[in-house]
Amino acid sequence: MKNFIVRGIDDALDEKIREKARESGMSINQFVISALREQLGLKKGKKYTAVYSDLDHLFGKWSEEEFQRIQGKIDSERGVDAELWK
Repeated sequence: MKNFIVRGIDDALDEKIREKARESGMSINQFVISALREQLGLKKGKKYTAVYSDLDHLFGKWSEEEFQRIQGKIDSERGVDAELWK
């Protein structure tokens, strides 16, 4: 891998790079490399981004009433029995 030194970065550009890197959750180095790749058309595509819907017909959807009934049952099971914990 190669290294570059970039000179002449003014305060406004420095601030913007740091801000964007922070927002992206990247280091400054990662952000600059990503920005350069994107600008030069070398951005890597994400793996496993395909969305499939061929099995959707096998699954149903809960009505709001069914959801509330099931969620109520789950919530009641999560309660702590004070008698058992004495």
